[in-house]
Amino acid sequence: MQKDETRPAGFGALLWLATATFSMGIDGYVLAGLLPQIALDLDVSDAAAGQLVAIFALTAAVAGPVLSALTGGWERKGVIAASLAVFIVGNLLVAVAPTYAQAMAGRIVSAIGGALLSAVVSAYVLAKTAPERRGRALSFVLGGFLAATALGVPVGLIIGLDDWRLPLYLVSAVGAVALVGILINVPRLHLPALSLRETLRPLRRPALIGSILVATGIMCASYLCFTYATLIFGPRIGEGAPIIAAMFGYGVVSLIGNILSGRATDRFDPVHVITLIIGILIGVALLGTGGLLLPGVGGAVAAFVWFFCCAFFNGGSGVALQSRLGDLAPESMSLVLALNGSGMQLGSALGGMLGGALLASGLPADGLVPVSALVLAATMLLHLTLSRVAPRALAA
Repeated sequence: MQKDETRPAGFGALLWLATATFSMGIDGYVLAGLLPQIALDLDVSDAAAGQLVAIFALTAAVAGPVLSALTGGWERKGVIAASLAVFIVGNLLVAVAPTYAQAMAGRIVSAIGGALLSAVVSAYVLAKTAPERRGRALSFVLGGFLAATALGVPVGLIIGLDDWRLPLYLVSAVGAVALVGILINVPRLHLPALSLRETLRPLRRPALIGSILVATGIMCASYLCFTYATLIFGPRIGEGAPIIAAMFGYGVVSLIGNILSGRATDRFDPVHVITLIIGILIGVALLGTGGLLLPGVGGAVAAFVWFFCCAFFNGGSGVALQSRLGDLAPESMSLVLALNGSGMQLGSALGGMLGGALLASGLPADGLVPVSALVLAATMLLHLTLSRVAPRALAA
């Protein structure tokens, strides 16, 4: 083992990893706020523009586990750096794309890098952190993703109002800075090399697969509405500055939820934290459904309350989900977290595509909120079933 590998991942290393997830967060959220501009420039519908968000998620869902399995024996710092470089290149391809098809191709490239980056960063943090501090370490690094909605996304939306491509250059610049910092400051790490059969062994556990599907359901319900948030807010508060303010608030509240969830996950069973989060999200969606029926100022206030409550608990779900899976299969952590990332990306893609299909069928944007409540209810049923009938299977 090289001397560098014995050095713990201190605050400096975690900070650069958080910067990498910060760049991913800008990419993940800013395009959802610029759908009208993208649609106009590329000569497609708003629903088609929303598929630029969905294709990223769908590609990442497929690529994450495959790439994690193929690179499982590789040194982790090198994998992080290489995947971040691919992510940067993909965003540059989208930024210069003259057509919708070429923009789609660029999103696929960036998703390939982003999928592996997300899984390897989380596995790296879990491997380099003491068990009693994993929740806080994960919340710090994943907080970079959520902090992007509070800082990077508003800036991206401001500069993107005139040209939606400029935020993608911002993503690439932040990613490049993170890449340099990672190469200099992040310690190397080799994890024990496993055979493909040993790596894939956790996939024989139905409870583990079910837990990943819980993440899919949460993200499907979230992106069902978030992808088209501008269509929900637009008629109530207008476009431009009010939308930017809403996105800024979403990011701040998500970050707070992420921080508190990290501490709660270190103190309580992640299963209980997940149960609480899903239950409150269902209640918020139902209350939001009624509140959006209010006219004028009442409807606008209800929209903000619903949006920010979703931000708080969606922001808090990732740490608990990843911490639980890390405990279930520590021997195949990278693959399991890649599968979790795939489950979340698949949920994001399904949410975006389902929302687009419902809007194309004539459903008003407000109607997406009660649909998200139905998705969450099915997710809660799955989660409760797993927590009741499979504790011994999980321990095994």
